[in-house]
Amino acid sequence: MKTNYLLPYSFKKIGWLIFIPSFILGILWLIFDFEPAFLDVNVIGLFSHDFMKTRGFIAIFENNIANELIGVFIIVSGIFVAFAKEKNEDEFISKIRLESLLRATYLNYGILVFALIFIYDKSFFTVMIVNMFTVLLFFILHFNWALYKSKKAISDAK
Repeated sequence: MKTNYLLPYSFKKIGWLIFIPSFILGILWLIFDFEPAFLDVNVIGLFSHDFMKTRGFIAIFENNIANELIGVFIIVSGIFVAFAKEKNEDEFISKIRLESLLRATYLNYGILVFALIFIYDKSFFTVMIVNMFTVLLFFILHFNWALYKSKKAISDAK
C-alpha cells in the first residue's frame, strides 16, 4: 500500500526526542506558569487586543514566548511521532492508524462539547489550550497501544 502522505520512519525517533521533554515542559507551564525571564522578547502580534486598550491589527510588544515555543514543539514533534511510517507499514497498520485517528477525533470533540456545556470563564480558556493538543496525544496513545496489543497477540499466537 502506498503511504505517500506519511513522513519517513526516521522522523518518529526525532519526534519522540522532542515530544517527551516538550510535553513535560507543557505540564510545568500549565501547573506553575513556567516562564523563564530570558524568553521575554519583543514580538509582532497580529490582531492584538488587550483588555484595557486595543493595540490594533499589527503591534509589537513584549511577551514571554515560553508557551509559544512549548506549543510549537509539542505540535511539530507530535506530528512527527503520529504521522511517521512504521518500520513495516502495511494495510493492517494503516487500518489501526485510521481507527486511532477516528477515536482521537471523537474523544477530542467529546471533551470540547463537555467543556462548552459545563466549563466557563478562564477555566474554559485553559481547557481550550489543552484541547489543541489532545487530538494528537489521544491518537499517539491509542495508535501505540493498538500496535502493542496486536504485536503481543501475534507473539502469543506463536
